[in-house]
Amino acid sequence: MKKLFVLAVAALLFGSCSKEDQAVIDRDIILDYVATNNLNATEHESGIFYLIDTPGQGGNPTLNAEVTVRYKGYYLDGQVFDETPGSETRSWPLSYLIEGWQICIPLLKKGGKGLFIIPSGLAYGSNPPQGVRKNAVMAFEIELVDFQ
Repeated sequence: MKKLFVLAVAALLFGSCSKEDQAVIDRDIILDYVATNNLNATEHESGIFYLIDTPGQGGNPTLNAEVTVRYKGYYLDGQVFDETPGSETRSWPLSYLIEGWQICIPLLKKGGKGLFIIPSGLAYGSNPPQGVRKNAVMAFEIELVDFQ
């Protein structure tokens, strides 16, 4: 029983270190991407880097809002993994979306557009849905069309 407890504690500690290590790796990847692409990005306290192209008008959505967006999501190697086709939009309760979007979207006002580079821990992390890379830093171009 004592051995089992020690193994459980060790596994928990190893898992914690792994997330911290991944955060350092993600930060290095993001800093390299920002420098290589000469982006004048702002760093959010969460570790997300962003550029607001168009701030938009009015207020900002809260976590309780339903947001309507156009977006393109891609890995930092440029491979697009998801986007709204053409002029179509998608709507969701903001609280249902990945943590990175919950942080990013309230930085925009209605009509606002920005580029957000999200560390893997605020995206899908080590357990992504099928077809999404594990521990991937992701970039999203997001336009906040509307919110309620």
